[in-house]
Order: sequence, then structure tokens, then C-alpha cells
Amino acid sequence: MTLGAVGRTRPASNTARAGRALLGIVAAWFLCAPLARGEEPGLRVLTARASEIDARAAEHPEIGFVFEAEGKSQDVQHAVVDVDAPLRGQLVIWLMGYNEQLFERLASYGYHAIQPHYARQWFGIVKPTDRMARGLVRLEAATGRDVSPQVEIPFADGMAERSHQFVRWLAEEHPEGRWEQFLAKDQQGLDWSKVIVAGSSHGSTTAARFAKEVEVARVVMLCGPRDQEQDWQSLPSATPAERYFGFSHVLDGGWTDDHYCRSWELLGLTEYGPIVSVDGTLPPYGNTRRLISSADVGGDAGRAHSAVTPGRASPRDADGALLYEPVWEYLFTHPVEEVGHPDSRDPDCEHDHPL
Repeated sequence: MTLGAVGRTRPASNTARAGRALLGIVAAWFLCAPLARGEEPGLRVLTARASEIDARAAEHPEIGFVFEAEGKSQDVQHAVVDVDAPLRGQLVIWLMGYNEQLFERLASYGYHAIQPHYARQWFGIVKPTDRMARGLVRLEAATGRDVSPQVEIPFADGMAERSHQFVRWLAEEHPEGRWEQFLAKDQQGLDWSKVIVAGSSHGSTTAARFAKEVEVARVVMLCGPRDQEQDWQSLPSATPAERYFGFSHVLDGGWTDDHYCRSWELLGLTEYGPIVSVDGTLPPYGNTRRLISSADVGGDAGRAHSAVTPGRASPRDADGALLYEPVWEYLFTHPVEEVGHPDSRDPDCEHDHPL
């Protein structure tokens, strides 16, 4: 089995860094054998292939869901936890590719976080047949339940079960992280009351669709949700609407074409505050759930789409610091019970998007 384990720490002396690097090498050599607290303080990054931790895992090449492509493993899953941080007892499941900068921030906030490999490559391949169809494909990809006639995704290959199996593996391989706290009492799944589902772009859209079906602790939607020709966003929600948080750049095509504003309204987020620009504003942004930015991205809509997630595309201030640091912390940590005042529907947001 392939396993990666890297210990990361806050800035320290050269001697300390060298010592910790050596410990990290030793830890990886022993396949992440448990370390006593204090031997390797800081962030733990662990990886494991989905196909190696669950014999039921299968490929679905018809939607590009494979384990190997161009000589590279496609089913590597990532997990992080900072054992030095005051832990919150909540797990973030990120429904996109692994983002090291984001995961380091999630760990610093006190979260456990995982990025599972699940059937998400269908996007752009399976076309919706009606105004609920795309949402059903998302739901099947997330739950592994047979709800869509357009795809066949077994239970073991859905996001929920892939996440469950990964957490079980983490509980055994990294007991220091106390991953077992996120398992349901019957051990047959996750305790979703302790889970935050999050994603960017189509990952944020799937996170929102899953939260409609399963009650979770929070939903974080970066550059999303989309599905402008779908109506699932207005379905009754198992997750209370005040737990959904969205953030978009105004040059993003999903914003300029009224995809995100429409989804936010259909999700009921107008009840919890107006759309607020984060530019030059400090948290708590009126306790709203709808945040936007018009920070300089060189007029590039593609960069605007990526800008709201930590990374090279995200804008920086004159000192080189990422502008959205307080925004990300707000999205993931603002108390869900603290809400803004109800706002009226945006008359400029177009709701009618033909299939």
C-alpha cells in the first residue's frame, strides 16, 4: 500500500527544521507508525489510494472515473490534521482535487480534513434530461445510491462511502489524530452531524446537493453552486439553510451569467443577510451567507473563478499576503447560529435559465 506522511511545523530554527525533517522521513519509512504527542508537533499530511484501502472500489471509465491515467495514480486521497491546534471535533470533506494551501488553513482552524476520490469526472459528459437530472447525478455520485438513470455508481464508489472507508483507515493508521470520532456509532458510515462538506466550482455544487439530502454541520461553496438550468436548489433541505456559505468573484462567468446568485436565492440564503462585498470590509460581514469580491484579477474570468480558493490565482495585497485570509476563516468558522437580517430578492438576478 502506498502511504505518504509528512510532518509540517510552524517556522523554526534551522536545527529544529532539520531534526523535524529527519523525524518526518523516519515516520514515512515506518508507514506512519503512531508517534507520541510532542515527538513531531504540527500538521500531519497522510495519503492513501482508495483502491488499496477498499477492495470493493471500482473504476468507471465511461465517466472518466479511473485509478490510473497517463502513468499517474488518480485515486490518491489526502487527509490533514494539526495535532497542535485546538481541535474543533469536526471533519471537512473537500469535494475537489487536493489543495495544499487550503488544507493547511483548515488544519490551522482546528479541523480534520479529507479529500476523497469519488466519481466526479462525469461533469461535462452527462447532459441533463430535465430540470432535476443533473442534481440526481450529483446525488448518486455523492451517496452511491441508485437515484439517476444516467449513471451507475455503486455505493462503494460514492463520496460518502469513500470518505467513510478513508476515515476508518485513518483511525487505524493514525490513532494520534483521533479520526474515529467521525464514525457513526454503528460504524456503518460517518457521523454527518460532525461533517462540513465543501468544494469549489462543481465540487461546491455537489456539496450543496448532498446537504439537501443529508444534514451536515456546514456547507462551504466557493465559486458556486452552479447548475443554472436545474431546480433542485429549491428542494426542502435536510441541512438548515443558514449553514450554507457562498463566496464568488464578480468576474467569474458563474456570477456574470447569474448562476451563483440564482442558486443562493433558491437555497434560501436571502433570509440571512444581503450580498456583501469583502473588499475593504472586515468580518463578520453582517453575518451574511453571500459574499463577493471584485479584487484585481487582471480582468481574467478564468482567474476570477479560481481566485476565491487559496492558490496562485488568489489576489494579494501590497505586502504579498493573500487578501481573502479573513474570508476563508469566516466561511469555515463563523458560528452558524449568527445570521444577518433578511434581504429582498435581487431584481437583477435572472432565474430563468432554459434547459
